[in-house]
Amino acid sequence: MNDTTRRDRLRHSMLQRRELLLAACTAPLAGLVPGHAAAATAASGRPIPPSGERLPLVGLGSWITFNVGNDREALLRCTEVMKAFFAAGGAMIDSSPMYGSSQSTIGFALDRLGLPQQLFSAEKVWVGDGERGARQIEASRAFWGVPRFDLMQVHNLLAWQQHLPRLFAMKAAGQLRYVGITTSHGRRHDELESVMRKQPIDFVQLTYNPVDREVERRLLPIAAERGIAVIVNRPFQQGALLDQLQRHRLPAWAGDIDCRSWAQLVLKFIVAHPAVTCVIPATRQPPHVIENMAAAGGRMPDAATRRRIVDLIASL
Repeated sequence: MNDTTRRDRLRHSMLQRRELLLAACTAPLAGLVPGHAAAATAASGRPIPPSGERLPLVGLGSWITFNVGNDREALLRCTEVMKAFFAAGGAMIDSSPMYGSSQSTIGFALDRLGLPQQLFSAEKVWVGDGERGARQIEASRAFWGVPRFDLMQVHNLLAWQQHLPRLFAMKAAGQLRYVGITTSHGRRHDELESVMRKQPIDFVQLTYNPVDREVERRLLPIAAERGIAVIVNRPFQQGALLDQLQRHRLPAWAGDIDCRSWAQLVLKFIVAHPAVTCVIPATRQPPHVIENMAAAGGRMPDAATRRRIVDLIASL
């Protein structure tokens, strides 16, 4: 048995174990919150449409927060963030060559943490030359120290016509598990829609929160229709949304959906949308990652409550 086969069998076993652990940990929620079956579903994750593999609803982004260079104190703090993330049941960590030293920061932490079993590695290719894309992907893999990536995405649609055929070939060869494409800041939605309709991608990553809701009109319905998993970036508008909200008192009715902070209210609004697979807030602080992860459990907002959240935030 070669190393690749061993790793693949080990990963399959680990994924099965993660399913059992998550199911065991979330089973009590149904009894604690009568009439809210969505609670158990939220905490145990949502299936990735192409495969049925479940992915925890809250992941971890690395844009800006993990770009710490060689600052050892900052590297150790990021390691603590990732340790808390995995301890809380997290899986997906997302990065990009665009994010400065974030990739090497992730690799530093994964090395110290012993490459946690539940890791779902999500990376991006971000170069205008398709031939250079293969070298960039390999450099990213070396930074992370993983045998292969779970998901490789074309970052911000850059040269997607060149990169997607290569990524599909890599997937067919077992060199990665899923293929995706991303955009951010609400840009280039027409082109993204075209790719979603015409290309057999597994994931799409886009911006969505109670303020930035354009994707509700076309992109989220298309993802649901075509069985494309959705990763949500910029849930807090790079912190600006939370800065604004934290000037105001959290409404008492937030407790009805088990929210104790504005961050949890925003995250629950996002993950309650049935087309959303995972949201990837970024943070430098272990207490914040624990707070964010808690948004995947407890009661979820129904359509009327999601509308109430939108109206409240618009009024502030």
